[in-house]
Amino acid sequence: MPNLFDIDDLGPSAWEHVLSLAGDDTLGALLGGRGVALLFEKPSARTRNSAEMAVVGLGGHPVYIQGAEVGLDVRESAEDVARTLACYHSVICARVFDHTVLSRMAGALSTRDVDVPVINLLSDEAHPCQAVADILTMREMLGPLAGRSLAYIGDANNICRSLAKAALLEGMDVRVASPSDYSFSAEELDALIAFSEGMGRGGTVRVTNEPDVAASGADALYTDVWTSMGQEDERAARLAAFSGFTVDEALVAHAAGEVIVLHCLPAHRGEEIAASVLEGPHSVVWRQAAHRQTAMRGILAWTLGGRHEQRS
Repeated sequence: MPNLFDIDDLGPSAWEHVLSLAGDDTLGALLGGRGVALLFEKPSARTRNSAEMAVVGLGGHPVYIQGAEVGLDVRESAEDVARTLACYHSVICARVFDHTVLSRMAGALSTRDVDVPVINLLSDEAHPCQAVADILTMREMLGPLAGRSLAYIGDANNICRSLAKAALLEGMDVRVASPSDYSFSAEELDALIAFSEGMGRGGTVRVTNEPDVAASGADALYTDVWTSMGQEDERAARLAAFSGFTVDEALVAHAAGEVIVLHCLPAHRGEEIAASVLEGPHSVVWRQAAHRQTAMRGILAWTLGGRHEQRS
């Protein structure tokens, strides 16, 4: 059963298969009127709209479920919620606070031999759907990505983890610039290096505390909000820690002349990114947002029709 919790659930062949399916406009009604549960503990404009429209495009019926409607581990256990939703739906997609909820849901289905995959729409550890959209955008704008460089400026968070793995699968040079307290741990960095070596694509990953070092000659600059949902109490401390990490025109000048700028949105203009950059000629942010739907099409199609694909 092809659950997708993060990018490392995909090997090179499955990764290419997902991206190929994302670009396939001839998939037809793979869902054949079946339901897809979209469970959201955390709200999102892009994730909800892209997932719903991808399901509709594949001939399915999306059902949006707010966290309060099921009360994960309050009204019912995550396991019981998964078993209930599987009575009605062919795929369960969940946007959760705690990453372990996803594996618990999938485990509950597996132990009952229920063939309904679970897709991570975002957790505290990973956001694979965003990473697929990011790579589709970079491929469209830059062509083949092997040997290209990607500089991520900001918090080494769930977005950054999934993006790094996806870029390493592409054979990219990944550079992450973060304040010391918000960087990858030594264990996380070692795991990414091991992942890259295991995939054999030639990608590299390194961390720095200097944004201009990461941005030097980069083909793509990427940033995300400094204070994510659920971190509001940390806002003042984060604004102080990330001073100097804004993707502004001065930082863009350190990158390659034709650099593209990405942001997963929502954006806080004047904090992690300057308004002039977000709206400027290097920005591909809105194309990136559009690819969220393309990415979901590929992911859903893989879970539905790619079950013969082996992780390799």
